[in-house]
Amino acid sequence: MEINKPDYVYDNIVQINDTDASRRFLANVFMWMFVALGVSALSAYVFANTPSLLMTLVDVTTGQLTGFAYIAMFSPLAFVLLMRFGLNRISYPVLALLFVAYATLTGISLSFILLIYTASSVTGVFLTSSIVFGIMAIAGYTTKTDLTKFGSILIMFLVGIVVASLVNLFLHSSGLQMLISYIGVAVFVGLTAYDVQKLKNIGAGLAYGDATASKMALMGGLTLYLDFINLFLMLLRIFGRRR
Repeated sequence: MEINKPDYVYDNIVQINDTDASRRFLANVFMWMFVALGVSALSAYVFANTPSLLMTLVDVTTGQLTGFAYIAMFSPLAFVLLMRFGLNRISYPVLALLFVAYATLTGISLSFILLIYTASSVTGVFLTSSIVFGIMAIAGYTTKTDLTKFGSILIMFLVGIVVASLVNLFLHSSGLQMLISYIGVAVFVGLTAYDVQKLKNIGAGLAYGDATASKMALMGGLTLYLDFINLFLMLLRIFGRRR
């Protein structure tokens, strides 16, 4: 599960109450999300279907993961932390480069799912995830209900999922894994609506075209990208058909 939820702080924001600015901001947010999904999908497909690249992840003689495979799985956390804590110091082009690198490494680590699950089930779950994500994104954008209090509860559940997942690394319980997956679907469905509403409100308080707004849009894209990836992985564990 991708758990690198960024929690960034916005400084020096020009406050305006502009619905059009919010829409433009969200358009940029979704653009970055789609860029990340495209980069990850391409990376996963290329590594899963190119034997020479696949051998950089799995030792064919022992069947064990290589050092590069572990780097691909765990280094994205370092990228997110660097982007989060260096947000106000890193230039926008460097931030964009880090974002693309993060999406690439995440895609490489996800290439294993194309080896474990059938292509048809991966495609079906991806389409299902897209529909669910789209519905909740629209709900988060259009609802008049303040989702802030729900967001706090969802974050608590997210922490619980992370802890339970770590415990299950030692227990290897299929029942617990399935329970985590079902709860995870509910959590990331809710987080999608919550994050879209939060980003909508942030966009309404930014001056369009400002350098800070560009960085915020990129980080917002990262947030929604993580929501979608985690929703996809949780649904895949439930409905995916193994080879």
